[in-house]
Amino acid sequence: MLTHVRQPVTRLWDRVCRGFAGLDDLLFPPYCLLCQTPIDRQNDGLCLTCWQELTRNVAGDYCRRCGRNASPFGIVNNRCGACQNETPAFDGIIRAGVYETALRSLILAFKFHQRTEYAPRLGRMMRDALTVSSFARQIDLFVPVPLHWRRRLERGYNQAFYLSRHLCTPPARICTDLVRTRYTKRQWNLTEAQRRRNVKNAFAVRRGHPFEGKTVVLVDDITTSGATLTECANVLKAAGARQVYAVVSAVAHQDK
Repeated sequence: MLTHVRQPVTRLWDRVCRGFAGLDDLLFPPYCLLCQTPIDRQNDGLCLTCWQELTRNVAGDYCRRCGRNASPFGIVNNRCGACQNETPAFDGIIRAGVYETALRSLILAFKFHQRTEYAPRLGRMMRDALTVSSFARQIDLFVPVPLHWRRRLERGYNQAFYLSRHLCTPPARICTDLVRTRYTKRQWNLTEAQRRRNVKNAFAVRRGHPFEGKTVVLVDDITTSGATLTECANVLKAAGARQVYAVVSAVAHQDK
């Protein structure tokens, strides 16, 4: 008898829910997060074109040492041809994708236009890439690349910290004991040599930091030359970190 009562109630509730969903679509029609094209609500925020672009951006092989695009057949001693003669301070890098088209638009909106609601999506992409890395189970600390306090006031938040919150799972934890001690120029319009000079001696660790003997993962949104990650890794290793890796939303300037 109870089952016969529940079935009509369940059907009625389903109809009510569908009615509210239809009203919501009528009053607040969903649009693609990136191009503002009208979409179905079940499309998870992006239109088909943007989903296809995003899929292409996160696909492809790359060098786990520097993050550049590279065929597995072009990797020798865990390095691609472009980084054979480089010695990055960090021990490896994981990326969600390439800084182009849909992924670029997503990151720019998140970083410069207060669209912090994009952090979970970017964080999930980074976490999926990180999960299959060789060091995923060794991580002790996630360290967001810090902003200078002036830059943080200008922007209102540190985008790397937001991403860290969607990457970190116990027993690893987020640590903010790496700090930026000097206000630096924006890196995007500088040459590679200028980038290195710009961030030289711009970071330090707090007293009582927990980095001694730990496996640390630096978190950032974009890397181009790797200058910021390298400087941060140097400081962390000088503070006693055993290994320092990096995970980023995207690697830029694949033609260099």
